[in-house]
Order: sequence, then C-alpha cells, then structure tokens
Amino acid sequence: MHNQEHLGLNSMIISHKYKFIFLKTEKTAGTSMEIALSRFCGEQDIITPITPEDEIMRRNLGYRGPQNYLIPFSDYSFGDYLCFLVKRERKRFYNHITAREVKKIIGDQIWDSYYKFCFERNPWDRVMSLYYWRYKHEPRPDLSRFIDSKRLVSLKKRGYAVYTIDDNIVADRVCLFENLANEVEAISGILGFPEKLKLPRAKSSYRSDKRHYRDILTNSDKKKIEQIFSKEIALFGYEF
Repeated sequence: MHNQEHLGLNSMIISHKYKFIFLKTEKTAGTSMEIALSRFCGEQDIITPITPEDEIMRRNLGYRGPQNYLIPFSDYSFGDYLCFLVKRERKRFYNHITAREVKKIIGDQIWDSYYKFCFERNPWDRVMSLYYWRYKHEPRPDLSRFIDSKRLVSLKKRGYAVYTIDDNIVADRVCLFENLANEVEAISGILGFPEKLKLPRAKSSYRSDKRHYRDILTNSDKKKIEQIFSKEIALFGYEF
C-alpha cells in the first residue's frame, strides 16, 4: 500500500529489503541521508514524507517517495482505535520518531534483527545550524535569547532521545556528522548496497554566514549548550 499524501515533516525509513532502520535526528544531514537511502528501498519498505521541496528533489532523482507509513488498523490497541474515532487521524510513523516508539510499533523481532543507525553532531555546531535554518533572513532574533528558549530542549529530544531508551544507546551505530563521508561509505558496506550511497545537498543553501561557531557564541552561550547536551558531549568526546 502506498500512501502518497504529504503530511508535514515526517521522516524515517524502515527497509525490510535490506533489514535496516534509519532513525532520523534533527540538523544532522538526516534529510540528505533519507533521500539517498530511499533509492534502495523496495515496495514493502516504510518511507515517510519530507518537505515538498525535498520531495521534488527525491522525485527528480527517480527515487521512491512516501509509502507504507500509516500504521495498519490491525496493529491498533483499543485505545488507539477510540482515539482514531474521535480525532479521525491515523497513527503514523512521524518526524524524528524515537527508538522507543518505533520498537513498540514494529515489535521486538524486527527491532532486534534489523540494523539500526542514526547521526549525531557537535552540539554547538548543531545549535547554530538550527538557528540559521529557522531564521533564514535578517533581521534574526537575538542568538542568546534563542539559546535560552525551549527550542534547544526540543532539539535534544530530536537527537539523544531518538537513539536512546532509558539513557542507553539502542542504535547499532551512531554515525558522526563530522565524519560524514566515511560514515556514508561504512553504512553502504554494512547494509550491502550494490553501490555507495550518494547524498544530495538537501537544505544546504539557507546559510550565508559561514563563520565558525567559536567566533559567534559567547562564553555564556557555550556553557548553556554544554549543560543541555552534556551527555552527548561525554559520549562522543565533543570539544568546543
């Protein structure tokens, strides 16, 4: 069953053909990876929608688009079905869905036997990427106020919380954005693709200020980001 309607920024891939689960984190080249992976997906694989602009890119490349992302009624609990009757909205795989939720939907057998991977990124760099993506044009709001907002807590939930359950990493591989080319090559080999993944340049043209984050963030900004993303910094050895 192919469901082609666009329903916002929904993003992840489960491939039964190559037996992998791509858990998408935010501001880590996830859309580019998602488009590249969809090239190798089969008819039964789950591909969730991305933005209209990115869907145009995916279609122009000749890759598979959104399909199979609505959860079958047969997998609904009684409470799920009651919720559907009230809201008239189907359950679906959605944007930056967490590992805990994916595991609950697909069950232990598929979860345990499929290769699960995602991307992480230096948190100071990641925060700056989010800031310039959300505010593409001048005048932008004050950066320090942005860092003080709840948006960074949301960014953490769309990163660390995506690939952990009860503070334990459940992905088989957490790829590092800073080592993107080597990670892409490694994933291509691990999954047994007939050729190397080729990442398109999705969402890459919005930022004109190319200064390093060290030249932009104040010491106070640095420490606030360090506090929120302390677990990621410790796990992957990130330094300011």
